[in-house]
Amino acid sequence: MERIYIGMGSNLAAPDAQLRSATEALAQLPESRLHGVSAFYQSDSLLPGQPRYTNAVAALDSALAPLALLDALQAIENQQGRERNERWGPRTLDLDILLFGDRLIDEPRLKVPHYHMQARPFVLYPLAELAPADLQLADGRTLHELLAACPFVGLERLA
Repeated sequence: MERIYIGMGSNLAAPDAQLRSATEALAQLPESRLHGVSAFYQSDSLLPGQPRYTNAVAALDSALAPLALLDALQAIENQQGRERNERWGPRTLDLDILLFGDRLIDEPRLKVPHYHMQARPFVLYPLAELAPADLQLADGRTLHELLAACPFVGLERLA
């Protein structure tokens, strides 16, 4: 089993409920065990004119191969009404593999560590709630370094 961190986001159709449903679905994945989920955070969309996002990070211990897990995550997104009409468009659910153990993955369908995570406080701060303080990414960066370069701006931690 490897520890995998999954970014979760939603800005349509009751985002908090979408993330709770996604958490329940993650807990049911084969060969996997849900280790924990961060608090929920709200942030503005990266694109103007979209509703605010609710984000969280889940920690999953899994024996699934990376692309098998990606397929399972996309199936969960589809079950929750995800439509892929517009890149970075509003969505009922977005599940992204942020880190997969200590692996560097560079496949056409999957890049790990997740690209741009270093610039996204709505990913890094929830991740920091679950990951060890000394977490080192497969590319050599540490979570501590990423947090230091990415201020807690535009985020609201929900109760």
